[in-house]
Parts: sequence; C-alpha cells; structure tokens
Amino acid sequence: MTLYYTLVFLLLVAEMALFMLLVIPMPFTIRRRIFTFISENPIIAKLQYGLKITFIFILILFLDSVNRVYRVQLELAAATDSSKGTAAVMGHERLEVQARKFYSQRNMYLCGFTLFLSLILNRTYIMILETLRLEQKLKKYEGTEKDTKESEKLAQAGRGGEIAGYKRKLELKDREIETLKKQAEGLTREYNELCERYGATQASAGSRKDK
Repeated sequence: MTLYYTLVFLLLVAEMALFMLLVIPMPFTIRRRIFTFISENPIIAKLQYGLKITFIFILILFLDSVNRVYRVQLELAAATDSSKGTAAVMGHERLEVQARKFYSQRNMYLCGFTLFLSLILNRTYIMILETLRLEQKLKKYEGTEKDTKESEKLAQAGRGGEIAGYKRKLELKDREIETLKKQAEGLTREYNELCERYGATQASAGSRKDK
C-alpha cells in the first residue's frame, strides 16, 4: 500500500474512532461543553477546513481508482478472449491482472468508505448539535429544580403543545442517530471482510509462488 493510501486508511480509522466518540452516551452537561468547545474553537475550525481540502484529494483518488478498476476489467476481458492455445502463459498473466484488479478495488473501497463515513460524521455532528439545542430549550420550558415556576406559567399559558413538539423532535433525532450508527457499523463490517479477503488472496498468491 502506497503512502497516500496508508494515510487514507489512517484517516478512516480516525473517523471510526470519532464516530464512536460521538455516539457514546454522555451526560447532557458534559456533551454540551464538548460540542460548544468544538464549535467555537478557532483551531478546530482551521482543522475542519484542512480536512475539507483533504477529502477533495480523497475524492480524486476515488475517481482514479474507479477508472483503474474499469481499465483492468477491460484488460482482463481482452486477455481472456485472446487466451486460446496459450493457457500456460495466460495463467501467469491472468493472475497478475487479477492481482492488479484486486488492488484497484481495495483502493476504491478504501476511498469510498472514507468519503461515505465523512458524510455520516458531518450529518451526525449537525444532528447532535440540533438535539442539544432542543434539549436546552426543553429544559428551559419545563424548568429545573431551581426554577419550576417558569414551567408552571408556561403550562398555564398553553405551551404544553410546544413542549410535546420538542419531545417529538428529540425522538426523531435519536432515531436518526441510531440509523446512522447502524450504517457505520455495517460499513466497518464490510471493510473488515475486505481486509480478510485481501489477506487470503495474499496467502494464496504466496503459496503459488512457492510452488
């Protein structure tokens, strides 16, 4: 694996770790402080800008890997059609083309998963910020242990329906976060299966070379 694809893999691992950090249950106060720090810190804002540029390069790598997969597929099909009477020579050439096809597919999946997970992270981050904002408004309307008279006044003024609306929005946001969590888990599982297939292919290629 070349250097830039190794960096893409490390970014993918960092994205998975960050996603797990986002979905870990935390108390409301701690979660609000963390997300307030992330949204207001200028250093993190610059880091986010740099990541946007990085994802543009990853998109270019993804398009290049898709093009390589397509070209190798055409080459493999042409080599298969021209393999009449040259089975012994074609066996080695076919193995080489299949190895190139696998590397191209691996790079395509790696870049594609990284880009897809970045979209999930961005959507999850926005949804959590919206959820925190709704929870803060809900606590303000319902009142706390120090201020329960405000909630009683609001209930008497007919604001119970608005509170119920905020509760429904919170439930919808929670369900969307759970859906994104399941999608990320499926993405991680598919990538692990791809790594296992890659290891099996390397082992089989090594055994053929030994023979």
